[in-house]
Amino acid sequence: MFQEYDVIVVGAGHAGSEAAAAAANMGSKTLLITMNMQTIGQMSCNPAMGGIAKGQIVREIDAIGGYSGIVTDLTMIQFRMLNKSKGPAMWSPRAQNDRMLFAAKWREMLEHTDNLDFYQDMVSSLLIEDGKVCGVITGLGNEIKSKSVVITSGTFLNGIIHIGEKQLGGGRIGEKGATGITEQLVAYGFESDRLKTGTPPRIDSRSLDYSKMEEQKGDTVITGFSYLDLPRITPEQQRSCYITYTNKEVHEVLKTGFDRSPMYQGRIEGRGPRYCPSIEDKINRFADKERHQLFVEPEGWNTVEIYVNGFSTSLPEDVQVKALRTVPGFENCKFFRPGYAIEYDFFQPTQLTHTLETKLIKNLFFAGQINGTTGYEEAACQGLMAGINAHLAANHKEPFILKRNEAYIGVLIDDLISKGTDEPYRMFTSRAEFRTLLRQDNADIRLTERSFDIGLASKERLDKVNAKLKGVEEIKKVLNSYNVETADINPYLESMDSSPLDDKQKAAKIILRPNISLDGMLKAVPILASMLEGYDTDTLEQAEIQVKYEQYIKKEEDMVNKMSQLENMIIPDSFDFEKLHAISSEARQKFKKIRPRTLGQASRISGVSPSDVQILLVYMGR
Repeated sequence: MFQEYDVIVVGAGHAGSEAAAAAANMGSKTLLITMNMQTIGQMSCNPAMGGIAKGQIVREIDAIGGYSGIVTDLTMIQFRMLNKSKGPAMWSPRAQNDRMLFAAKWREMLEHTDNLDFYQDMVSSLLIEDGKVCGVITGLGNEIKSKSVVITSGTFLNGIIHIGEKQLGGGRIGEKGATGITEQLVAYGFESDRLKTGTPPRIDSRSLDYSKMEEQKGDTVITGFSYLDLPRITPEQQRSCYITYTNKEVHEVLKTGFDRSPMYQGRIEGRGPRYCPSIEDKINRFADKERHQLFVEPEGWNTVEIYVNGFSTSLPEDVQVKALRTVPGFENCKFFRPGYAIEYDFFQPTQLTHTLETKLIKNLFFAGQINGTTGYEEAACQGLMAGINAHLAANHKEPFILKRNEAYIGVLIDDLISKGTDEPYRMFTSRAEFRTLLRQDNADIRLTERSFDIGLASKERLDKVNAKLKGVEEIKKVLNSYNVETADINPYLESMDSSPLDDKQKAAKIILRPNISLDGMLKAVPILASMLEGYDTDTLEQAEIQVKYEQYIKKEEDMVNKMSQLENMIIPDSFDFEKLHAISSEARQKFKKIRPRTLGQASRISGVSPSDVQILLVYMGR
């Protein structure tokens, strides 16, 4: 019945969809197996993509040739660039999306991807021979052979849903969980544990009073996520979100349900995300706060369903209703469904290599929440990397690995496999030590050529990057050579509370001033504007950032060069860590368990000191 595949992807969430697309687009015969063909690419939680650091990840996915940025741009209902008041290293794009259109567009794009087949079934176990995966067995008893397997199980592995004192088996409300894989892998020697996540109630927007809330409109300029030229909504078409707040009365109502809370009664074993806590967790941990912000987010263009961001909860349904009806604007709210918590199996990511391949079973890859992460974006980028490397492994080619100085994706994967996690991992800009280099505006410059070289990014993408780079250099040449006249620029400088010039000055030097923008200069200096006519906004912005932050960028590049010595020192696979008697016992255990690939990775393992790394270096020299 089934042909033999190069790559099988298990699960069709954000990680699985990206993995399947990447492997198929690189030329592998790929099979995507999902328990429900109707939920491919579904937004299980909030109807949004991007945000702080997450937006950078989506742009990186797009630069490499993944689908998430394209799907987001084609289905967005609102766009905002967060942190614009800060430097460009902190700018983070975020979009609200039409939930149903998002999943439909994902399925459409996958169905139009060559080399990709689909099958609806549960995968109950893996086919393993001589320490190498060679296919899967489905719930219906079908054996399907393949050279590589990518597991992207999301919250479905032995998933349990909690609503107050009620417990339901399932990976998502109304959907059954997946069994068999955890038990098989644990028997094989894998370390498994439990995590939990949650979701808020969904509300009928017709029952809300928006006059009691603050309106939050989208940006007047829509940049989007994809570097491709795509049709996007206009600023005028955007749907607004709204903001309201909890209060003391809401908190008191919520506390009445604590004695029936699965979290406080010990029925939930898994640890939840620290940076996206449930509402009951918030009022418990931040007891001094009198209110918490809630974002009222529309689920799409043509639906009345509302997502209450900030009100994630697993309290009994009656308490959820009573508490939410005490929030301003929600006095008469009608529930579509209650919030709930979900507990699921994950595997410590220290059991993986930088390619996301498992150390115990060759050609078996994990991506997404099975690795302990939370968030669509974190899952999608892992799926992309696992799909790429599953294809490369199936074809006996060199792996594709991104370093910490090359991408947020590289930071995320290195963090996971070097440190592991005991709570759902979420990406932040603060996790990246080279964030001036890893901006959302230059992901294409950083990654597209590398992706093109392995056969994923298209020639169209590479041509766009090269044209952009050529334009940036031409603009910088003009800015570094053109002397701006005082009569032209001083009125603009004075309007921005910047000191006027006594003599003409190079345009590039003026841009270095705080609050002075290239756009403002072009409006003030017609001659300069005419010299730079014809360049698109993206190219102009890139040139401005490179000129304005040149010293900061160079400083980070110098730091990368210094640290690359450790990153380039490979630890042999055969290295015996037992002979390192002079290091701490904790460091020796961590080295043996994680088996770091480089001295740089060894230095980032929790519990390893600089002196431990120094001793390791000495022994390697011997």
